[in-house]
This record gives sequence, C-alpha cells and structure tokens, in this order.
Amino acid sequence: MSIEFLRRSSGPSAKLGILPGAFNPPTRAHLELGTAALKEMDEVLFVLPRTLPHKQYDGVSFDDRLDLLLAATALEPRFSVGTCEGGLFVEIARECREAYRSNTDLVFLCGRDAAERIVNWDYGDPSVLPRMLADFSMRVADRGGTYTPPQEFQHRICALELSVPCDHISATEVRDRIQKGEAWEFLVPDRIVDRARQLYK
Repeated sequence: MSIEFLRRSSGPSAKLGILPGAFNPPTRAHLELGTAALKEMDEVLFVLPRTLPHKQYDGVSFDDRLDLLLAATALEPRFSVGTCEGGLFVEIARECREAYRSNTDLVFLCGRDAAERIVNWDYGDPSVLPRMLADFSMRVADRGGTYTPPQEFQHRICALELSVPCDHISATEVRDRIQKGEAWEFLVPDRIVDRARQLYK
C-alpha cells in the first residue's frame, strides 16, 4: 500500500517532512509547521489518514476535510497532500517508503502533545520505538510547553522552531468558537474561511 496523492511536489525529495492530522479543520498552525519545516526539508506532505488511530470521523466528512486541506495548502508548491490507510506514524512511514525513494529521509512533524503520546505509548515491546526512530526522525514544535525527549532519542527527536507562536491555535478551538458564535476566522487560512463557514456552521 502506498500514499495516494491529491497533489504532489514536482521536485526531488531527499528530505521529506510528513504532517499527519485529522485537519478538522486545517488551521494556521498546520501551515506554520509545514512552512517552518521547509527551511530544512525539500517537501512537506500533509497526510489525512482514512483511519484515525484515536478518533472517528464525526461531523465534517473525510472528503470535505480533504478539500479544505487542498485549498489551505495550494499556494506553496513544495506542499503535497495525500491520503493513506493507517493513521499511526509507523503505518504512514511504511506507505511513504512505497511512494518515495528508499533513501529519502523521513521526518514527522508534530506538537509536544503528539510527541509525548508516541514516545510514552506502551507498544508491548521495548524495541518498537527504537526501531521506529531508526526509520524516521521527528521535529517537535512547542505546544503548551516544550518537549524534551529521552536522552537516548535526542539525536532523532529535535525541536521545530516556528516563526510565530501557535499555542493558541487548534482545530478544537476553531470548532468551539464556531459553536459559541465567537470569532474564529483568524485561526484558519484565509482561503478556507468561506468553505469552513458552510461546513461547520
């Protein structure tokens, strides 16, 4: 199984940033993570999994989220958009290996909360996490605090420095504000405001 691309960067990718998410909806924080990663990577792939590991597709549909993601990322030619079957990092990495060259450096992008879940998860086998981090590395942005990885993984889990702080931006915050009738438009890319208003009203 390989990534299904809806848009793919045309250039070669020796170093690929991978940003998976539920994108319910895409936010300015998602774009900021991708933009920050482009300072050291050739391409950033935004991935919407068909199966989410810790949640279900409620409310806005998979296809509508995909349309929003395509619109939100349309202005940056090095942003790619794709879908995959599994939602776990190890599953996404496996599908990326099918789509990219075997020597492409895979780097997952995430916030502190996601990094903590991945590193602290009980995989039932202590060798799983080291094997995962041998296949891909991680760049972690501040989110409600700074993440400090265990010493043995500090060469594979590094900080992702953002140009602007995004702690206050989340898809949950967007949905909550819409429900309460509060301003939310400033939290999402301008290109998707009208469509998001229709979908989340």
